[in-house]
This record gives sequence, structure tokens and C-alpha cells, in this order.
Amino acid sequence: MAIAENQKKDSQLYGDELQLVSFHIGDEEFAVDILNIQGINRMVEITKVPNTPDYIKGIINLRGIIIPLIELRSRLGMPPKEHDKDTRFIVVEIAQKVIGFIVDSVSEVLRINRSICEPPPATVKGVNSEYITAVGKLEDRLLIMLDLEKILTEEETHELGSIAENN
Repeated sequence: MAIAENQKKDSQLYGDELQLVSFHIGDEEFAVDILNIQGINRMVEITKVPNTPDYIKGIINLRGIIIPLIELRSRLGMPPKEHDKDTRFIVVEIAQKVIGFIVDSVSEVLRINRSICEPPPATVKGVNSEYITAVGKLEDRLLIMLDLEKILTEEETHELGSIAENN
């Protein structure tokens, strides 16, 4: 039911098209709605914060704003990988908190028709389907659409806000 409500709300914004930013984590291609993204940045030096969960890599100062960085790969239960020249972080606002999600690489901005999207299966390569809004069937690949707001619980989002405010 929530998918139908989100699609109805989205259709008022885009009509029959979705505008997405796609990115890779491992061999999988994910996408998020472009309206949720404030920026895409190259990796910078991260300041570690003691006593935080493993998926929180630390904090950065981005144009005067302290932003906690989440290793999306780790949060999705995927094996760790060293950051390289392609690693990026995607800046979003969740519950009035600015957060960065680290991804292996950002691919492209694309527009797809809603008609090629289907509800997610129970699991997609080990990624819990509660994080997935839909799966887009493109000609040559599948696109897993994530809801970044569901990646973190309300308590975790609040904790990240506290980390940013206290540093």
C-alpha cells in the first residue's frame, strides 16, 4: 500500500517518469530519486568518532556543515571494500538531518518510465526489501531503487544528528 501511495505522490511531481541518480555498490546498481539528493562529492578525509557503530565511518566538514558519513555497503550487509578514486558520498537530508552515504561509484542521472518498475521481491541479493521501493527493469540491467530514509531507524537518525551537533 505504501508503494502505491508513494507512486501517486511521485506521479504528481514527474508524471509517468522517474528521475533517478544511479550508483554501484559491488556488482549491484542502485538508484535514488534525484529530489532526495543535495549533492554528490568525492571522498575527503574523514574524522573518526569513537564509540559509534561500524557503519558510521565518521564526520566531515562540508562547506561549514558537519556531516556524518554512513558506509552504505556496510549498512546493507555487504562485505567491506577500500575506498578508491571512484568512491563518492551522496548527501541527503533525512528527518531534518544532513547525512552522507558512501557508495562505490556514482553512475548517471537517468529518467525511466514508471511502467518498467515492479514491487521488490522479499530479498534482492541479501538486501532487505524494506529498504527497496521498486526494481526497474531496464533493457540490459536491473535497477534497485532504495529509500534512504528507511536505511536508518528514527533513533539512528537522531543519534547521527547528535554526533554532528557535538563535533
